[in-house]
Amino acid sequence: MTGARLAASKKPGKRASGRDHYNVYVVELASSVIFEPRFAKANPDYVAGMPCVYVGMTGLSPDVRLDKHKAGIQANRFVTQYGLRLVPQLYEMYNPMPYDGARDMEVELAIALREKGFGVWQA
Repeated sequence: MTGARLAASKKPGKRASGRDHYNVYVVELASSVIFEPRFAKANPDYVAGMPCVYVGMTGLSPDVRLDKHKAGIQANRFVTQYGLRLVPQLYEMYNPMPYDGARDMEVELAIALREKGFGVWQA
């Protein structure tokens, strides 16, 4: 199969080829998630009025991963119930990256957002 035909046969949302195909992503959650006991306990320094978000990493595109969360496929409950939209301005500058980088960046991004007063869930 030629390169052009191979590229044309790829399905949308499938992983990019190569080593650096992982992404971190941030999903805005409805503010009512803060009333969930586990979410509130994980965010003792939440600043009222700041956004609540879920931070994750994936080998898929963030759009496809959000669709899977919303469909209940390998989903986080908070995203399934409270997920509103992706917040690309918080993560696009980091993507794509190798697996180890994405794994570390997921944690670092969650910490940085918590330090700014966001409510954050990161699994």
